[in-house]
Amino acid sequence: MTTETPPTGTPPAIVDSHCHLDFPDFAGELPAIVARAREAGVTRMVTICTALRNEPAVRAIAEAHDGVFYAAGTHPMSVAKEPMASVAELVALAAHPKFVGFGETGLDYHYTAESAAQQAESLRIHIEAARQTGLPLIIHARDADDDMARILSEEHRAGAYSCVMHCFSSGEGLARAAIDLGFYLSMSGIAAFPRSAELRAIFAACPPDRVLVETDAPYLAPPPFRGKRNEPAYTAHTARRGAEVFGMDYADFAALTSANFDRLFSKASGVR
Repeated sequence: MTTETPPTGTPPAIVDSHCHLDFPDFAGELPAIVARAREAGVTRMVTICTALRNEPAVRAIAEAHDGVFYAAGTHPMSVAKEPMASVAELVALAAHPKFVGFGETGLDYHYTAESAAQQAESLRIHIEAARQTGLPLIIHARDADDDMARILSEEHRAGAYSCVMHCFSSGEGLARAAIDLGFYLSMSGIAAFPRSAELRAIFAACPPDRVLVETDAPYLAPPPFRGKRNEPAYTAHTARRGAEVFGMDYADFAALTSANFDRLFSKASGVR
């Protein structure tokens, strides 16, 4: 595998703020996956647990690799199939030194609109855990912009918390609502797709200090790997497209998004 590097031969450090290293796609390959990420300059990554019953396995991955952190929650598409998490259960996870956030949680009406009420209940539980611990939320939103903006705003008025809109591909209205609440938007491989000009324009209108980058690996590989398995090393390709969106040098954009990550996921700063 080859990845782009700057002319110096030493790629700038960058963070993959969202991947799924416990998925079967990576079985038996994790040391190589992490090594390739580091070669591409991806020195840190957050692997996301989408069902709490899988938390021990995801935690073990973070414990086994320097620079790998983890978050856990109940994915909105799984809410109807999984036990409803409690605030106490989520808060207890925060004691682990490599546990850095809650989620992914949120609303998905594209495939699972029938569980909308359960999704909203689960989302509010995760928000309360974030509020109590000071750790950020990782939000999944699909075809639910109005309800998402409303719930995030209602809950923020009830007590502040921090949040990233993971793999942001929603509309301008939800982007503005999130930014106005002080939240972050994360740029995935979708933003690098040739037909994603409208999404790139939404990012371009956002304050640069509110943008993260991610892979959502093994999904959504950016060009030139579109249609193939994604992996954390490919963060660099999405970030190069992001640098173009903001009119920045790649090294400066890598430094900016890494600083943004440290601000939001402050628990991951200085921990290996």
